[in-house]
Amino acid sequence: MVQDSIRTLRARGHRATRPRRLVLEVLDEVDRPVSPYDIQGILLGRGKYLNHVTIYRVLDLLCSLNLAHKMLSSGGFIKCSLDAVQGCHRFLVCQHCGAIREFADEELCHEENEFARNLGFHTEHHLSEFCGLCSRCYNSWLRGAESETGDK
Repeated sequence: MVQDSIRTLRARGHRATRPRRLVLEVLDEVDRPVSPYDIQGILLGRGKYLNHVTIYRVLDLLCSLNLAHKMLSSGGFIKCSLDAVQGCHRFLVCQHCGAIREFADEELCHEENEFARNLGFHTEHHLSEFCGLCSRCYNSWLRGAESETGDK
C-alpha cells in the first residue's frame, strides 16, 4: 500500500517526503482509525518524531488524494482500501468489534447529488458511515438472544 500511495503522490505532482512516508507507513500498519496524536505516539515508539501540525498537513493531503479518510464516528484516520474505485467512499462500522468496511457506489453518489439539487444545493463531497453490527457480531448476538429465550 505504501509504495502504491507514493506512486499516486508523485503522479499527482507531490513529493514523497519523509513525513508523508512515515504517516503512510503507520496508516498501512494499523487496523483501526488513528488520530494525529496516535500517529505521533506510534512514531515516537519507533524513535521517530513528527510534530502535530506536520501530521495534520500530511493527513489533509492524503485525504484530498483519496489515500486516507477521516472517520466521522471516531474522528480518526484510516488508509483508503479502494484505491481508484469511482464513487464517494463510504464505511460500514461495527459498533461492537470496531471492524470497518469501505465501499463505493457511483450510482449512489449520483442519486445523492440529484436529491441535493432538488433541494437547491450543490454537493461537492459526500461523507457517510453506516453504524451497526458486522455479520460476525450480529450472528453472535443472535445466537445469544436465541439461547436467552430458548429459541433454536
